[in-house]
Amino acid sequence: MTFVTAGKTQLDRERASPRHYSDTMTIVPEPTSAVGKTLATVPIFSGLTASELSFLAQRAMLRNYSAGQNVFGEGEPCSGLYVVESGHVRIFKSSANGREQVLSIDGPGSSIAELPVFDGGNYPASVTAIDDATLLFVSKQDFQALCLAHPQVALKVLRVVGSRLRRLVGIIEELSFTTVRHRLASFLLRLAQKDGRRSGAGVEITLPTSNQELASHIGTVRELVSRNLSRLQAEGVLQIDGRKVTISNLKALEAETDSPE
Repeated sequence: MTFVTAGKTQLDRERASPRHYSDTMTIVPEPTSAVGKTLATVPIFSGLTASELSFLAQRAMLRNYSAGQNVFGEGEPCSGLYVVESGHVRIFKSSANGREQVLSIDGPGSSIAELPVFDGGNYPASVTAIDDATLLFVSKQDFQALCLAHPQVALKVLRVVGSRLRRLVGIIEELSFTTVRHRLASFLLRLAQKDGRRSGAGVEITLPTSNQELASHIGTVRELVSRNLSRLQAEGVLQIDGRKVTISNLKALEAETDSPE
């Protein structure tokens, strides 16, 4: 598709006469307020004018996913990017033997898969819904048309991708240079900082749905997670009741992250 001809962009022509933008998507005359509000909260779209957000909102397709449903798989051709409107999604890599490494958990206002929209490659990781989720899908062609007309959007994508690259470098560093016990302690502390509730017994947190899921977050196997949780409980650092955990000795847990080996 050609986006720039005779000084006019595809975006300019679409604004003048909204029609069928592709063979599979029908353009509606006006965007819904809910879609526009969601797009306005996404970092890469911040600062766009109402008409620019309207361009996207008119073309965004709502897709609903139930808990555990696959959004797209690693290696599949990239057809566009997604924005989380409600719910949460899990972004992860898988090995040939079935082990997984969670890269990110994203919620409302997050954008997903911006990089392959630019480089033309396949999706580099898999995404599944954690709970019932609604996502907005923006096709690669529509997004590229927006970037051609408004280069600042592409610059914002670079900032987002750069931030994610730094996070991935941190994951690689942890997997390469720290023990399972250290990574587990770091993960528990992050949960405490994000969702912890203080009580008389300490800081209460809720673990992921299973030790297998927890293992996927810290790059190990379920057996080592269970073993290290049991040891921390025996040492009086944690109190475990199913998926509910009370960090009874926060200083001791913090000390675990000071000695990675």
